[in-house]
Amino acid sequence: MRVFDFDNTIYRGESSVDFFLYYLKKFPFQVAKYIPVFVSGIIRYKTGRLTVDEVLKSYSSIFRECCAKFENIPEEIKTFCDKNEKNIKPFYLEIKDADDVILSASPEVVLREMCARIGVYNIIGSELDIESGEVKSVCFRGNKIGRFREVYADARIDEFYTDSYVDKPFMDISDNVYLVRGNKIKKIKENGIYLIKGE
Repeated sequence: MRVFDFDNTIYRGESSVDFFLYYLKKFPFQVAKYIPVFVSGIIRYKTGRLTVDEVLKSYSSIFRECCAKFENIPEEIKTFCDKNEKNIKPFYLEIKDADDVILSASPEVVLREMCARIGVYNIIGSELDIESGEVKSVCFRGNKIGRFREVYADARIDEFYTDSYVDKPFMDISDNVYLVRGNKIKKIKENGIYLIKGE
C-alpha cells in the first residue's frame, strides 16, 4: 500500500489556506474577521503546537458559524477545485494509482472533490459536516495513525510520502518513506531502516 500526505506533498501549497483565500476573495467583508484566528491556527499547526483538542474546542464554533453563514458550500468546493486542481504536482500525476491512499489534515469534503478529478478515491482527512459545521475528527500528527487504523486496520504501509517530519509517527510505521520538498523526492527510510536522521 502507498500512502501520500496531501498538502506540500502532492499538492503545491496548503489547500486549506488556498480555500480560505478563495472565500476571502469572494466574500471579503464576511471572511475578514476570521483572518487573525486562521493565521494563528496555521502558524501553530506548522510549528507543531496546535493540538487535536484545541481544534475541537476552539475552532468548532467558527466552523459552525461559517457553515451556517455561507450557502452552496458543495458548489463552492467544486469551483475552488476548478481553480486549484492545477496545483497537483506533476510527479504525482505521473505515478498515481487508483489504489493510493491520501492522508491529510485537510477536510475530507475538499480532498474528495479534488482527488476524484485525478482518479484517486481512498481519502482520509479531517471530518467536517458542512451541514452542521461540526468537526467530527481531526487528522494530523499522531492522530493520523488512529484515523488510518479505523479504515485499514493493520494494513502494511509499503511506501509513505510526506513533506514534513511532523509526520514522524506515521513514518515510523511505514516500511519505506520518501520526503518531498517541492518537486524533489528523497528516500529517507528503506525496508524499515532510516537512511538519514530526522530534522
